[in-house]
Amino acid sequence: MTQTPATPLPPPKERRRLREAASLTQAQLATRVGVSRETVRAWETGRTSPRGRKREAYAKLLDELAQDNLAVEEAEVDVAEVEEIQPESPHADIVVVEIPVPHTDAAPDPAPAPLTPAQAFDALYAFCAPSLVRQTYLLTGRRELARESVERAFQTAWQRWPEVAVDRDPAGWVRSVAYEYALSPWHRFRPRYRHPEPPPPAPADRALLTALLKLPPSYRRTLLLYDGVGLGLAEMAAETEASTPAAANRLLHAREAIAAQLPDLSDPAELHRRLTELASTGRLHAAKPPVVRFVGERRTVFWTRAAIAFTVTIIGATTLTVRTAPTHYEPPVPLGQRVEGVPERVVQGSLSEEEVRLRDRLRTGMTAGPERLLPLSR
Repeated sequence: MTQTPATPLPPPKERRRLREAASLTQAQLATRVGVSRETVRAWETGRTSPRGRKREAYAKLLDELAQDNLAVEEAEVDVAEVEEIQPESPHADIVVVEIPVPHTDAAPDPAPAPLTPAQAFDALYAFCAPSLVRQTYLLTGRRELARESVERAFQTAWQRWPEVAVDRDPAGWVRSVAYEYALSPWHRFRPRYRHPEPPPPAPADRALLTALLKLPPSYRRTLLLYDGVGLGLAEMAAETEASTPAAANRLLHAREAIAAQLPDLSDPAELHRRLTELASTGRLHAAKPPVVRFVGERRTVFWTRAAIAFTVTIIGATTLTVRTAPTHYEPPVPLGQRVEGVPERVVQGSLSEEEVRLRDRLRTGMTAGPERLLPLSR
């Protein structure tokens, strides 16, 4: 049986040039091909190459973009070759030039209006939040913690939106914050996370999740980023703040540990497919973008007020200390020096008549009750 040869693809730089010439973003191109944005970026940088049906769809789309680009270039050449016509009519100053428009199936979209910060945040949330919740579930094995981690990451992103908006990879920024929060060791002391959640119902999914949770957190994160998300080795090492050899060793050890428990997952492609299926089995939902923005703003207001109250308390305590503290230094009295100002010891003198009568009365008087100690006269 003869195999149909794969459709040739242009070089990575030419792929990017064709996309930019058609005014398409990586997200729009990924939607038309049916892959993720990170996959399109990997194809354009040459780290990975498409295969199978994705390759055919990607090659067909690039061919269409190349034909449209060629038609536009031919139209520009025709316009440049048009000579200026100077008729003898009284309207000789008017030159009429017909510009051929390349035929396309769809009319060109008008220029989109600039997005407000809230609209840009909502678009990023709608694009990243659903898949990020599923990824975080594989990282922790807890649905509620996965949802909380993603929402907390997006709340932090909204608080620092000017920084996130100009970042070269806003999705990676949010993913890194969500992973850090999900892997925090302090969650084990929270009462709601002391007991494990019910495992997946399917035995295969349960075995895979158990094998993942047995890995160390750094190995689990490395495996998920490379085989689950599809990042390259350099990007994975940068996101985990490790060197490239260290990240590669973590990945190899994690794959070996998974293959030792589940031999059918020794193939990376099969492992990627099973991870995707496991993440899609549970009902994992995140809150709406306006709710996340509102909660983030309320948390910012709370901590701002707490910081102001703490500052005012420190200032008040400092002022009270300054007002009540001594204003001069009193040196201690050195040893061997006489202390001045101490009153002299008073010697006990004779008793008055009234005191003598009271003493005799106390000595000779009868006391009721049990016998008790009486003072002795000396």
